[in-house]
Amino acid sequence: MTLSPPVPPRDGTYYRACNLCEAICGLQITVQGGHVTDLRGDPLDPLSHGHICPKGSALVDLHADPDRLKTPLRRDGDRWHPISWDDALDLVARRLQDVQTAHGADSVATFQGNPSVHNSGTLLTAGAFLKALGTRTRFSATSTDQLPHHYAAAEMFGHPLLLPIPDLDRTDFLLMLGANPLASNGSIMTAPGMRDRLRAIRDRGGRVVLLDPRRTESAAHATDYHPIRPGTDALFLLALLNVILSEGLARPGRLADLTDGLDDLPAAAAPYTPEATEAATGVPAATTRDLARAFAHAPRAAAYGRIGLSVQAFGGLCQWLLNTLNLVTGNLDREGGVMFPRPAFDLLTGARAGQVHHGRFHSRVRHLPEFDGELPNAALAEEILTPGPGQIRALVTVAGNPVLSTPGGADLDRALADLDFMVSIDPYLNETTRHAHVILPPATGLEVEHYDVIFHHFAVRTTTRLNAPVFPISADQRFDHQIFAGLTERLSGKRLATPGDRLNVGLRHGPHQLTLDEVRAHPHGLDLGPMTPVFPERLLTADRRIQALPGPMRRDLTRLHATLGAPVPPLVLIGRRQLRSNNSWMHNAPRLMRGPDRCTLHLNPADAPGLRSGQLVRVTSRVGSVTVPVDVTTDVMPGVASLPHGFGHARPGVQLSVAQAHPGVSLNDLTDPLLLDELTGNAALNGTPIRIEAVPEPAPLPA
Repeated sequence: MTLSPPVPPRDGTYYRACNLCEAICGLQITVQGGHVTDLRGDPLDPLSHGHICPKGSALVDLHADPDRLKTPLRRDGDRWHPISWDDALDLVARRLQDVQTAHGADSVATFQGNPSVHNSGTLLTAGAFLKALGTRTRFSATSTDQLPHHYAAAEMFGHPLLLPIPDLDRTDFLLMLGANPLASNGSIMTAPGMRDRLRAIRDRGGRVVLLDPRRTESAAHATDYHPIRPGTDALFLLALLNVILSEGLARPGRLADLTDGLDDLPAAAAPYTPEATEAATGVPAATTRDLARAFAHAPRAAAYGRIGLSVQAFGGLCQWLLNTLNLVTGNLDREGGVMFPRPAFDLLTGARAGQVHHGRFHSRVRHLPEFDGELPNAALAEEILTPGPGQIRALVTVAGNPVLSTPGGADLDRALADLDFMVSIDPYLNETTRHAHVILPPATGLEVEHYDVIFHHFAVRTTTRLNAPVFPISADQRFDHQIFAGLTERLSGKRLATPGDRLNVGLRHGPHQLTLDEVRAHPHGLDLGPMTPVFPERLLTADRRIQALPGPMRRDLTRLHATLGAPVPPLVLIGRRQLRSNNSWMHNAPRLMRGPDRCTLHLNPADAPGLRSGQLVRVTSRVGSVTVPVDVTTDVMPGVASLPHGFGHARPGVQLSVAQAHPGVSLNDLTDPLLLDELTGNAALNGTPIRIEAVPEPAPLPA
C-alpha cells in the first residue's frame, strides 16, 4: 500500500462541507502560506446558504491538533511505540485471526462510533472489512442514539432508512418532542440554519411547539413550550391520537388505501385520554386537547422527535407514534408534512422488499435481539466479562469512544482491560483507545475527500456535493479506506474498489443519474430541488403497504399501559446537548472549550434546597457516582436533573491536552446498561433514577 508523494498545499479558496455534524454546512476556506487564514460559511451552498456554527470553525483546530496521531502505535504495557503501517496491519490481521482460530469467529467484536458515518471512506469500505472478519458480534453508536427511528421505519415502511423528515420550509405547524435543533443543527433532519428556518415558520403565521423536560435553546425560538416528564412522551402522543381519532379529526388522505391497521388505531388509543395521561406526563389535559386539535386542523403539519424520545424506555413506541400521528392527519409523504428524501447517492437503490431486520440472532448473556446485524451496545461489557463459549476476547473500535458514550461506561472501562487483543482505528489516544494494543490513525478532516453518503438521506432539501481535500497528507499517513483495504486484503485476499469508484457507480444508478465528475464540477454543491412524494413506489414492506399498527408495537403497548399508575421517581437524570460539543470527540479543540465550565448539573430550585450554583454535589445512581458542580435553574422542570454527555476526560493514559484541562464527568458513569427500551434494545439513558447530596466544603484555614 503506497502513496504518491505529498503535494504542498496550494494557496487559494476551497469549498467543502463541514463533516462534524449532520447539518453538513458549506464552508469557504482560504489558505495562504500553507495555513487556513479564513474559514466562513459558503453563501452559495444550496442547503446551508452561508450558515456556520462554532464547530465548523474548529476544523482548523482539529487539523493542527498536536495530539492527533498520524502513524500507527503499538502498546507495550503502559508505553506506546511507533510501528510501520505494513507491520501494524500484519500484526492486527494476525492477532485477530489467532483469536478467532482459538475461540471462534464471534469472539472478535466490533464497535463503530458516530464519526464513522461522517466520513465516506469509512462508510464505503468498513463493511467489506466486517464481512472479511466474519463476526456477528457487532455494535455501534446506533443503539445509544437513534435505533428507535430505524426500528419504526423498518416495521412501518419496510426499511431502516425510510425515515420521514420534516418538510421545514413548507410546513405551518412543527411539533417537536425531545429535540433541540438549535444545539444539534438538526439531527436525523439535516437542516442547517435552524434559527432562520424556525423563524420562517413563525413569520408565515405558523406555530413551532416544543415539549421537553428542559427549556432548551430551541424553546426560545418556539411559539409554545411545554415541559413533559422524561419517558412519558409515548403517553402524550397516544393522548394526541386519542383526541384526533375520537373527535373525527383523522384525515389520512391518499395513503388510506395504502395502509393496513388504521381501523385498529382507535381501540389502541382509547385508554389514553388526555385526562388519563395528565398525571404521568405533567402536561395538562386541556393543553393536550388544544394541541391535538390545532395539529389536525393545520393546513400542513409535521411531528418530529429526536434523541430525547429515542434514549428512553419507550423509544420505539415514540417513533412509531410520531409516524402514525403524521399518517392519520394526512401529513405523511406530503409537502409541508414529513417526507422521504431521494438523494443522488441512494443507499436504497436496489433494496429488496420484505426483508427481516431484527431478531435473527441474540446476544449471549441477556438474549437481546439484534437489529440490522448489530447487537445493543448496552450488552458489550457483559459480553466481555462473562466467561463461557462465545465470550468476546478481542475488539475492533472504529472512530468510537464507548467508554464515554455507552451506558455503564465504568464497567466497560474495566472490561476492555481484560481483552486478549484490541485495535482502534482512531486518530486519538482517548478514554477507549488507551486500552488498545494497536492504534491505526486515519487522516481526517480537511485532509480527506468526502461525500455525505448518509446525511443527504435525512436532508430537508435535495442537494449533493463532493468535498475536495484542502491539505495533502504526509507520506507516513493513510486514509481510512486504505486502512480498511489493507486489513480486508490480509484477512480475505480481496481487493476493494476505491470510495470514488463506488460513489460514481452509485450516483450513476441513483434517482438523479449523475456522475462523480458532474458533482465535482460544482464545488458549492448542486441543488436538486425540494422533497417530493415517493409512496407507493418507495415502500419496501413485503406487501408494499404501510403498517399503521405493527405487531411489535401493538404488543409493547401492554408494557406502556402499566406505567399509567406507576409512582413517579423523585429525581431522574437526562442528558444535555450543547452547540459547541459533539458527543465526546470535540473537546480537544481550544476554541470550543473557551469560557465557563459546561459540564454542570442543572437542577430545579425545588430539588435543590440549601444548594447554590457552583457548589459541588455527589450524584449517585445504581451503577456509579460522580461529583460535579450544580447549576440551580428553572430551565429544568422539578424532578429532573440534566448533565451533558461526552465529558469524563480525567482517566489516566489519555493524550488529549485540551480536553484533560476541562475533564468534567461522564454521564455514562451513571446510566444503567440494564435499562433499555425492551422493544428495540436502545439504551434508556434518559430517566435514570438518581439521588444527590452536597459535598462537604473544606473548613477554612485558620487565620
